[in-house]
Amino acid sequence: MIDKSKVIWLYGLSGAGKTTIATALKIDLEKLGIKVVMLDGDLLRAGLNKDLGFTANDREENIRRVAEIAKLLAENAILCICSLITPLETHRTIAQDILGDLLIQVFVDCPLAECEKRDVKGLYARARTNEIKNFTGITAPFEPPKNPDLTVDTQRLTEKETIDSIRLFLKKHNIA
Repeated sequence: MIDKSKVIWLYGLSGAGKTTIATALKIDLEKLGIKVVMLDGDLLRAGLNKDLGFTANDREENIRRVAEIAKLLAENAILCICSLITPLETHRTIAQDILGDLLIQVFVDCPLAECEKRDVKGLYARARTNEIKNFTGITAPFEPPKNPDLTVDTQRLTEKETIDSIRLFLKKHNIA
């Protein structure tokens, strides 16, 4: 039996490809008739979480709120794809504590230099001149994960290969 009550949490540096992967995966899964909701960090910070900055406490609250929404969706048989930087192990622990067995952690691995090359918004350049404070990878840390459920290397893999890798993982675990 396929278990659609899950949360796929994509995390990694800005520019690693989280949103691109989440969008493509959502479309792919919907073609199979699976109801999917995508929660993207940038979009959530423009609305629901616009009251939060990038301090340590605000980052934790951002993760907590998103995890709680994702939990409500998953508990109602809606597969949820979250796309957030989630830079610290403590942040991933917050999501894990809230979501428990519903959570699938996917580390979207991409070197900082490659993420900077992909930066169409110029965020890294602005962070390097201190125009943006607390920017993950430049003036704020990103801790590599200890135990992700899956790692996808977006410098090495194409978008299709990345989606295929995630789909294979989901199929192997009777998720989709």
